[in-house]
Amino acid sequence: MATDGATPIELSSLVAGDDRPGPARTMLVNPARPSEVVNTVALADAAVAEAAIDAAHRAAAAWRATSAPARGEVLRLAAQKLDESVETIARDLTREEGKTLAESARETQSAAKLFRYFAAQTLDAQGETYPSHFPDLLLYTRREPLGVVSVITPWNFPIQLPSWKIAAALAFGNTVVWKPAENVPRTTLHIASALVDAGLPDGVLNIVLGRGSQIGDILVTDPRVAAVTFTGSTPVGRTIQQRAVAAGKKVQLELGGKNPAIVLADADLERAAREISVAAFGATGQKCTATSRVLVERPVFDELVERLEAEAASWVLGDPLDANTTMGPVATAGQLDTVLGYLERARVEGARAVAGGSRADGALADGYFVAPTVLVDVERSHAVVREEIFGPVAAVLPVDSFADAVAEANNTPFGLSAGIFTADLSRALQFVEQSQAGIVRVNRSTSGVEYHVPFGGMKDSGYGQREQGKAAQDFFTESKTVYLAGP
Repeated sequence: MATDGATPIELSSLVAGDDRPGPARTMLVNPARPSEVVNTVALADAAVAEAAIDAAHRAAAAWRATSAPARGEVLRLAAQKLDESVETIARDLTREEGKTLAESARETQSAAKLFRYFAAQTLDAQGETYPSHFPDLLLYTRREPLGVVSVITPWNFPIQLPSWKIAAALAFGNTVVWKPAENVPRTTLHIASALVDAGLPDGVLNIVLGRGSQIGDILVTDPRVAAVTFTGSTPVGRTIQQRAVAAGKKVQLELGGKNPAIVLADADLERAAREISVAAFGATGQKCTATSRVLVERPVFDELVERLEAEAASWVLGDPLDANTTMGPVATAGQLDTVLGYLERARVEGARAVAGGSRADGALADGYFVAPTVLVDVERSHAVVREEIFGPVAAVLPVDSFADAVAEANNTPFGLSAGIFTADLSRALQFVEQSQAGIVRVNRSTSGVEYHVPFGGMKDSGYGQREQGKAAQDFFTESKTVYLAGP
């Protein structure tokens, strides 16, 4: 699985410790230079997916019987392997997905921290004891693994996001069949390499590199799969939910967002503009927690727009492998078409771009580059205000009051992350209470997470139990209550 990172190679699925190519081939390109082929992938078919589930099922009993501290040691060593390979992994991630080298390095380091965190979790209590009404009875609970877990992840955080699912699943004794997005296979296999080198037994982690349309239903409905954890778009997630629940699976979904940032008249506008810029344009806006709606009280609307325009102009668009670049391309040709389509629709509906608003030209014209965009003159009914774009686009709207801002912030089917900028602690706490979002941030951007606290959304942004932190145990284990009396 190890590569030099520069030479295009053919990559294939990993089943029971062995490469398992599928029958179809696809070429993947560098989004900054689409003429440059990065990898060829031998896409998994139904037979490969079934073999992966079979391998995970066969490995489940032995991994379940492995002591929790021993499982934790594998995760700790894998974290060390990731740390030792940050430079190589970051370069591969950047060439596959398009985010800047600095962003890729931070993401890889975050993945290592996640593995260490869940390694430590294997030393925590795995149940509770309770007082009994009977003096001769020991009453306690124990946490037990589910079995085989299907992990389905997107391309936008191809090493961090899978790590918080996979590390937790393995820590609590489950085996995994993982279907990553098909356009980030080399990054994917770095996680596998770290775990294999750390001593993970064959079959405990299996990877199927294939299209969801070909293998997704197998991973969701196979009777040997106990649970499904998915991160991706809301429409796909709802389909998975219906199929998995009907098949009796435990289901966890992390879906889309249309995240608002409220800026009240008393806010520190310099700070607000800087934080919103990072949330809207960092990772090229391709994150579910990105700020895409900015709701500004009218007295400071014009000033904040000017500050956001200046912030957008400060981002350096270019080759993501260049250390001077601060924003890379969007990840795929399809995503480029989606973002440009929303920008054209916004223009037709009457919106005005005070920054960006189009595909980059000149030396960047061949890549999938979109300039950081700030839109004004938008209406609350416009598509750029209502729908998730997944690109570097922020729509700025005036609001008449705090109450108007909160109502509009909640006026969405999504409920992942929301933020407010204000010097008024009372208003901030009111927003925390009234916000219909799973994550609320005060005087900070809507993006960015810490790995030791629960992560998840409300409404159409999620379903099931939260991810990360100690909440992860709730999904990846089931509780057994024991009544133990002497003979």
